[in-house]
Amino acid sequence: MRRQREDHGIARRANAILLLDDGKSCQEISDFLYLDDDTIRGWYKSYRQDGWDALAFDGWKGGQSRMTQAQEATLCAWLEARFCRSTVEIRAHVAAEFGVKYSHSGCIKLLARLGFEYRKPKPLPRVASAEKQAAFIALYENLMRGLPADEAVYFADAVHPEYQTKPAFGWVKVGSNPAVLSTAGRGRVNIHGAVNLETFDAPFVEPTTVDGVSAVQLLTKVEERNPDKRIIHVIWDNAAYHKGPDVRAFLARAACRIHLIQLPPYCPHLNPIERLWAVLHHYVTHNRYYRSQKQFADAILAFMRETIPQEWKKFRDKVSDNFRVITHENFRVLE
Repeated sequence: MRRQREDHGIARRANAILLLDDGKSCQEISDFLYLDDDTIRGWYKSYRQDGWDALAFDGWKGGQSRMTQAQEATLCAWLEARFCRSTVEIRAHVAAEFGVKYSHSGCIKLLARLGFEYRKPKPLPRVASAEKQAAFIALYENLMRGLPADEAVYFADAVHPEYQTKPAFGWVKVGSNPAVLSTAGRGRVNIHGAVNLETFDAPFVEPTTVDGVSAVQLLTKVEERNPDKRIIHVIWDNAAYHKGPDVRAFLARAACRIHLIQLPPYCPHLNPIERLWAVLHHYVTHNRYYRSQKQFADAILAFMRETIPQEWKKFRDKVSDNFRVITHENFRVLE
């Protein structure tokens, strides 16, 4: 009833005039519309004097700004040149430069009126050139369009979930104080894995250290899982152990069926398995407490061995090859 929408106010005034025409008194209408009867009389007086046009437009305007347009433009330029995390800094600057003091809520309203909002910047890793990203996307799309039945494509990478409780956002009742127990250890579980986006086959190894040996173990497992494939394309990043002597020796075998494709450097957004790792954290680590590192490791392995084969249809849309080119020109990079 109290919302400040112009169309809502016009509708209430129209209702009042129509109810008056039906013979209702101002007191009856004010009780029905939750207004005072003087307001109804004022509307009726305006209607009698100037017609419906007098009521069909609110004409309400907020109070005059305490800062001039020139001062507001100067403030906007100052804000755009930095990243202020609190209104304290902004209020101090306005008071020092323009002699105007704002409260916390008043400053927030001022910033909203000037077109600013409170947001958290996204982490932006270093990325390859747009040309290299576009070239990889074109190569991948051509590969998938003409992929024969006796070939397969896997994306591979390593992940190192840490034995540590990771709080994450969620909906709770206002006034409640949610918490999750934290762990004291900082151990890790190393997973060197791959995923086929067509079948969601996800072979993996659990090495003590992710290196060239674990990379060879993973490639061997990929071959074993695809005995009917003539060529298996494995796409992964440019980590040194992905190009080391162990991998080169494996590829030099006469019977090797693995064909490696290197991602452009600094382009994790072009590797869908990174999104699978995000799903893993959602299922296993976010807002979950494990009494021991063994329980934590068992949960990670259960996700890889059981959850992916059984429930992959639930999150396959999150782990997709919907690639796009990302450049720093799309963002305002903070320095």
